[in-house]
Amino acid sequence: MQGRISRHGDKLPRSYLYEAAAHILTRAKTDSALKRWGTALCERIGFKRAKVAVAKKLLVTLFAMLRSRKPFEANGIAA
Repeated sequence: MQGRISRHGDKLPRSYLYEAAAHILTRAKTDSALKRWGTALCERIGFKRAKVAVAKKLLVTLFAMLRSRKPFEANGIAA
């Protein structure tokens, strides 16, 4: 079974998340749990699908930070 990506909602925030995920996977110099998880995912499912998965995980993390009002911890993201 393969999931489908909904294209509802505002296109601009979705594209920002996608670009942020691409940056994390390709250009980020610091090592983080999110980058390690995304890199391992790239090898299994391919770069484009891994970017979407990293973008979703980033969105969920940002939403959790907003709800809990806690700062970002790079290695606090569970894989």
